[in-house]
Amino acid sequence: MKMTKLRCLSCVAMVVLVATLTATPAFSQEKPFEPVPGQAGKDVVWVPTPPELVELMLDLAKVTPQDFVMDLGSGDGRNIIAAAKRGARATGVEFNPKMVELSSRLANEAGVADKATFVEGDMYIADISKASVMALFLLPTNMKTLLPKFLDLAPGSRIVSNTFGIEGWTPDQTMTVPNCSDWCNALLWIVPAKVEGTWRLPQGNLTLKQEYQVVSGTLGNTAIADGKLRGREITFKVGNVEYQGRVTGNTMEGTAGTARWTATRTP
Repeated sequence: MKMTKLRCLSCVAMVVLVATLTATPAFSQEKPFEPVPGQAGKDVVWVPTPPELVELMLDLAKVTPQDFVMDLGSGDGRNIIAAAKRGARATGVEFNPKMVELSSRLANEAGVADKATFVEGDMYIADISKASVMALFLLPTNMKTLLPKFLDLAPGSRIVSNTFGIEGWTPDQTMTVPNCSDWCNALLWIVPAKVEGTWRLPQGNLTLKQEYQVVSGTLGNTAIADGKLRGREITFKVGNVEYQGRVTGNTMEGTAGTARWTATRTP
């Protein structure tokens, strides 16, 4: 009887030991998160931008260490990490918390965690007011919704996009990755100063209408031609005279031929 009991106890102990040794903790069964192209996000699915296009976008936007770069729907963080490698401060806003964790880890592995940060959030309500560069891969519908926020950025801020445009707003420049088959085009917009209204010059009122970076209007009774804005810089022609100037709030100043001119916006 004692031998039988001992033998049974030994069997039980052996079963417990084997079960303990072969059991795997639940947390170690979880695989590291890996994003899948096409996975759902906030009104957009995730598709990675090819590295060559990421670099072209940042080249087109002329990103420098003085810039603050933002990406809305930042995914695995590649735009932000690439910008941080150029010395810029950069922040990505991403709806998926697992993507935020992944991009933070990748930034740390790339040695740029001090410059590249990622936050979980809704791209439509994110504060982008401090950004000097927006590096994006969004659908036209997303871009259209965000357009008012883009136009409120400081004049001269740059918006660069993978492939998709902004309805009604012609890009200032487009570049293409050579020998490329998918996701090849980078589009650049430079946020224009807001100049619509009436401006007082010594030679008469300058009345301007504005459609993004295109300006039309009259100086006195003469129509202006070739009106363009590139950030704060404005150019237009009155007859054969080309006006070049810089907009600072409610004042403009510059040259017209060899003469200087100054304009003040009327209330």
